[in-house]
Amino acid sequence: MRKIKEVLRLHFESHMSIRRIAASCSLSRSAVSDMIARAIAARVSWPPPGELGDSELEALLYPQPLGRRAKPDSVKMDMPYIQRELSRKGVTLQLLWTEYIAQNPGGYQYSRFCELYREWQKSAEPSLHQDHKAGEKMMVDWAGQTITITDRETGELVDARIFVATLPASNYLYVEPFASMALENWIAGHVHAFEFFGGVPEIIVPDNTKTAVSKYCYYEPELNATYADMARYYGAAVVPARPARPKDKANVECHVGITSRAILAPLRNHRFFHVAEAREAIFEQLDRVNAKPFQKLPGSRLSTFLEIERDALKPLPERRYELAYFMTARVSLDCHFEVLKNWYSAPKHLMGKNVDVRYTATTVEALHDGKRVAIHARTMKRGKHVTKEEHLPKEQREYANWSPARLIGWARTIGPNTAAFIEKMLQSRPHPMMAYRSCLGVLRLSRTYPPERVEAACTRALQANAFNYKSVKAILEKGLDRVDFDKAVSSSPVSHPNIRGAAYYSDTGGDEHAHTADRRGPEEPTPAGNGPGLRRADG
Repeated sequence: MRKIKEVLRLHFESHMSIRRIAASCSLSRSAVSDMIARAIAARVSWPPPGELGDSELEALLYPQPLGRRAKPDSVKMDMPYIQRELSRKGVTLQLLWTEYIAQNPGGYQYSRFCELYREWQKSAEPSLHQDHKAGEKMMVDWAGQTITITDRETGELVDARIFVATLPASNYLYVEPFASMALENWIAGHVHAFEFFGGVPEIIVPDNTKTAVSKYCYYEPELNATYADMARYYGAAVVPARPARPKDKANVECHVGITSRAILAPLRNHRFFHVAEAREAIFEQLDRVNAKPFQKLPGSRLSTFLEIERDALKPLPERRYELAYFMTARVSLDCHFEVLKNWYSAPKHLMGKNVDVRYTATTVEALHDGKRVAIHARTMKRGKHVTKEEHLPKEQREYANWSPARLIGWARTIGPNTAAFIEKMLQSRPHPMMAYRSCLGVLRLSRTYPPERVEAACTRALQANAFNYKSVKAILEKGLDRVDFDKAVSSSPVSHPNIRGAAYYSDTGGDEHAHTADRRGPEEPTPAGNGPGLRRADG
């Protein structure tokens, strides 16, 4: 049960209702209630003890069945003053009716009060009427309309995409252009929106775009790992809108239209040469839209946000979220796993097992069974090993009977240069164990080729400073072990009728019809597609 930790986090840390937790985690309310009840009974809160992985936590919470708990739905309500008050946490229609009847003893009864409010609600800007609590939701989407960016050098026209985020309780709006709808821009739009609002809502409601939902399912959509990680970092839950259900995010759909009419349309005749220029112009229009008074409601988006919603948002963390990517990797027999052509160490007990990898621009983390088992500083060079000595065992099961001394001893039975080559291979790695497989590959070539040929191939590889298995194998396959290395390097140029020779390019010899472009001095570079025997001069 992989969602136990997420349920506990949302309950104990974010203090979300069971209904909202169930929607965020794609679980039933009864399952969430039962899970929380079991955690309380087992005296497990958030965060759980560090040594508890997902499997241990599941075993602790589910030794025996427990009863289920239920929580009634909250009541929502309406009316200019009532509408604003209903957006505040804890305020219900029943409470407002109680206050109303206290001030107006001869007023409407509760049922009529609610009926009149709902009738008024339908007449007051249907697309913007409030059914949301302050600080509860942020709805996000990409606008259909784009803004054109002109390349200053080439004149090429590129369509920048528009990210739209809105807080439906106050209708406060955030808009930002990006070069594309790539994952990093999708995440950046959310982060910038949080910073613009000055806080984080409880729930994020996106569309079913690939950057939000990696695997679609009507009942249990699977979130993009990076998107879920970002939401977890800010303490928010993600509840994607149902496909073909625009009312699930009607507020942002409405504001996409407002963005097109009130922000992008006034900029239609402007020419932008960079996304940053378009961003500044859009922000100016955005401030105007947020400050513009409502037509049928009191106040504006900005005033409503400041009055009811700013203080209802959760505070931002001290540091901005660092974009992270996720993958699965297998720990090899040398206790390393691969991430983007580099190798990072993991504890020895994970040899041959898969680990979940989270990597950013600065770090690489390995997780197993929900627990972090390794963390490394990321290297940007290719083909590097990043190793922590404590991850490497003194002897591995696969190579329990092998050691540098035994490998070198086997190599001596083939020849002295083979022994020297194996020793060089062991020294060329950060840890000798990393070279065991390569050394065994070289030594086992003696089962396919005569020992004298393997010795000759290792001799040639030593001369070329090529200390790897592939080099020795290539030498044997191509028969280069039978060719003297010094003679091969100093051999005379190959003679062939199709090779013109130096005389062709001299001023005094060769074809009299040779193009003048080919008649250059020895220090001059030749055009692209250099002829044989010529070198491009440095500088």
